[in-house]
Amino acid sequence: MKRLVPLLCLLSLAACSGKAPAPQSTPAAASTARVATPWDDMKKDEQRAADVQKTVDEQAKKQQQQIEAAQQ
Repeated sequence: MKRLVPLLCLLSLAACSGKAPAPQSTPAAASTARVATPWDDMKKDEQRAADVQKTVDEQAKKQQQQIEAAQQ
């Protein structure tokens, strides 16, 4: 019994020594990951509306140019 306790201590110390374990998550990847917010959908809708408005403005400009060309 007296020999068993030091042997177990040595074995547990030997098992713990050596190469350190790799981190489970890298901090660089965690800081660059984007978290979704409730406003993301609203921002997408706002961008879509801006794109539609831009298209409508371009079409109106082309139509106005066609009208002016037809009147001359």
